[in-house]
Amino acid sequence: MAKLIIFGAGDIARLAHYYFTHDSEHDVVAFTVNAEYKQDDKFLDLPLVAFEDVLQQYPPGEFKMFVALSYARMNKIREEKYREAKEKGYELVSYVSSRCSFLTDHPIGDNCFILEDNTIQPFVKIGNNVTLWSGNHIGHDAVIEDHCFLASHIVVSGYVRIGNNCFIGVNATLRNSITIAPETLIGMGAVITEDTVEKGFYKASPAKLSNRKSDEIEL
Repeated sequence: MAKLIIFGAGDIARLAHYYFTHDSEHDVVAFTVNAEYKQDDKFLDLPLVAFEDVLQQYPPGEFKMFVALSYARMNKIREEKYREAKEKGYELVSYVSSRCSFLTDHPIGDNCFILEDNTIQPFVKIGNNVTLWSGNHIGHDAVIEDHCFLASHIVVSGYVRIGNNCFIGVNATLRNSITIAPETLIGMGAVITEDTVEKGFYKASPAKLSNRKSDEIEL
């Protein structure tokens, strides 16, 4: 059982603590954030230490780390802390839910967070610092490069390549054999049928209120 420090003190850190505690061999012993964001000495009844001081209290020879941050700024804040933790010498661990269907033989990268009900088909490759929230389908031979965040119930068809620092919203669908360029933002419910452009923003048409009432519709 590895002793684990979680970077973060927000919702994702709270969830990471739950998953690592209930469904891994890691023992979460403390949290860390940058000093300017440290508002208390504890988080979830565990020590909360300044990242600037973490080496002295939790040296990388004895402890490992997981960076539990969101997709803010196209995942670049999480990427920045990921790199800083590695520069301090920490080994960054990944979490793969025991309740996902993980069928690829390719090892995933470090600092990945793969939650329950994901289906990861054979020959899929997943890079470093990738978050797959609950319930996605990652089709065979797909590639997800570093620092990406996929929300829930997304269909990534076979042979899709997703570049670095992408965000894909809930219920999006990606057609087979296309390339999602780096830093692509795909909104919820979008259907992507062709290659995207770097830093492109793709959004679906949201539902609109009809002028007919619900009791006027025959179901």
